[in-house]
This record gives sequence, structure tokens and C-alpha cells, in this order.
Amino acid sequence: MYNRIILKLSGEALGNGEEKLDPNTLDAIASQIVAIVDKGVKVAVVVGGGNFARGRSLSALGMDRTSADYIGMLGTVMNALALQAAIRKAGRKALAVSAIRIDGVTFFERDLIKNEMDNGTVIIFGGGIANPYFSTDSTAALRACQLEAEVILMAKNGVDGVYDSDPDINPDAKRFDCLTFNDILLKNLKVIDATAAGLCRENHISAFVFDMGVENNIINAVSGNAIGTLIKED
Repeated sequence: MYNRIILKLSGEALGNGEEKLDPNTLDAIASQIVAIVDKGVKVAVVVGGGNFARGRSLSALGMDRTSADYIGMLGTVMNALALQAAIRKAGRKALAVSAIRIDGVTFFERDLIKNEMDNGTVIIFGGGIANPYFSTDSTAALRACQLEAEVILMAKNGVDGVYDSDPDINPDAKRFDCLTFNDILLKNLKVIDATAAGLCRENHISAFVFDMGVENNIINAVSGNAIGTLIKED
């Protein structure tokens, strides 16, 4: 079992296809996170904002990339606050942390946040890294470095690992059990962006890609079960 993790969640994972934020989905995710913390694992979560806004889509409508990315960052703060409420409702301390200064929301200060995490508080990061042109993958990698996490658990919707081709198109696509970050970069596999892959590789942080749509798979991933693809340094 991992001892110190970053859980990377997409914004879409918090909804149900119709609602941007679905209370039942939030409660289900929160209950798994609480179960992990109850086992002594230190947990921080990085949430995306795609359920509210996607920078690429806004850019396609004529909005400049910088403005579009800031809109996306604000979406991640909303998701962080929603997940904070769900985890508190489930009986655990949780703290939503924003990289963008917002009155009433905790601002990121590394020593403060690391101390809270060490004491069993679930940290939920929103606001990206407060700069455009960086993905939430990069945010997860940066926070993993700052908080000395062992692994980034990359929870996907309906994707149970990394394949050599699109399994929806190629029925013979092969799922990798293990890859290196060099493999990811050389094969141009789109599971994690190049900035994040480089940060993880240089700082000895692994990533694990798995399908969060399977019941209790967040718990299974933390336990080290072979339910996805492990990406590690060379």
C-alpha cells in the first residue's frame, strides 16, 4: 500500500453526465477517500475543471488562451470546494486549497499544507498552479514534488490503463502493465503531458493509471492491485 499519494480526478468524474456536480458521485468518491485515510494513507487530491469549462473549447470560440485557462482554473476551485464538503460530510477533515488568491479559500503555502496533510487532513487542490498553459497533470506532478508523494493515482473515466492503440477502435489493442516515463514521451502516448512526465521522472515519482468507474477502484489502486498501468522512472 502506498503511504503518501496525489489523487488526480477529472472534473467530469464529479458529475453524472447531466449535472456538473452530482451529490451521489461526490459522496461515493468521498467515502473511498475516507476509507484510504482511515488506513493511514496521506492523501491530496488535484481536481480538473472540465465539467465547467475547457480552455481548448473556449479558445476555439475565439477567446484568447490565457483568459480561457483562467476560467478553467476557477472551475477547479469550485470542484475543490464541492469535494471538501463531501469529505467533511463523510466525517474526515478536508481542506480546499487554491493557487489563486480568493477570500475565504485557503491559499497554497507549502509548509502549512504539508503539515495539514501529515496530520491526516485531506487536501484538495484547485486553481491549477495559477498560471495559464499548464495542465492539471502538471499541477499534480508539481504538488507531488512539493509534498513528497510517492505516486500520482490518475483516475480515468472508462479507461483502465495505457494501451498501445485506441481500444475503442482496435479490439486487439494491448494494455501495458508497466511503462517508463521515457516510453510515454518516445511513444507520444497522451496519458500524461510531457511537462508532468518530466517532473515525475526527475523526482522519482510514479504514476498509476486506472479506471475509477469500477466500484472501490480508488481503494484498489492505493492498495497496489494490478488494475491499471504503472508508469515509473527509467
